[in-house]
Amino acid sequence: MKDEETKKVGRRALLSNMSVAAVAGLAASAAAVSAPAQAQSSGFSPARHSADTWMAELPGSHRVFIDSSTLLGGANAVRYANNIIQAHEIDYDGKASDYALIVCFRHTSVPFAFDDAIWAKYGAIFDRSADPAPSTNPMNTASMANGQTSLADLRAYGVKVVICSKATASYARAIAAATGASADEVNAELVAGAIPEGRFVAAGVMAATRSQEYSYSLLYAG
Repeated sequence: MKDEETKKVGRRALLSNMSVAAVAGLAASAAAVSAPAQAQSSGFSPARHSADTWMAELPGSHRVFIDSSTLLGGANAVRYANNIIQAHEIDYDGKASDYALIVCFRHTSVPFAFDDAIWAKYGAIFDRSADPAPSTNPMNTASMANGQTSLADLRAYGVKVVICSKATASYARAIAAATGASADEVNAELVAGAIPEGRFVAAGVMAATRSQEYSYSLLYAG
């Protein structure tokens, strides 16, 4: 009889321990599931600066920032912007207005941000490899280089162009050295001769990184 009671007590203890283990396992699983959510809710939150908030204000259900740092890359950036819009319209039955799309001209692609009058004066400095030197902004004309897309086409789509102020100042110094002019005066001339609706930013590289803090996909065009 005592043996039977002992067995019953043992079984009850075993079942009790199994229940405790199961509850503990469920609690551990719940904690593991909730941990990523907690990490996400307490994770990185970028600081906001008034100079960048315009990126948040652009309408659109898709956001893309196309970065370029060379003349070839600048032409590709124009091409890629058009390709994105065209693919969205044709294959997704969408509209250009669905996109908040920014093209960045920085480093040696920044000359594409200046109008034909500026290119008429400084085209030989902007593109030293061209013979003859270009006298108009090549991106103002649809061509094979830019996928038959001009800057006017991008404006019609609502694409925004940002212009690197640091690169602009660098070209102003190069032009001043070549012509004997004042670098400050040349810089002011370049700024005044920006393409329609072009937006100067402190640095193109900074705009590229800040755009990702506003949920823009980053595409580098070269």
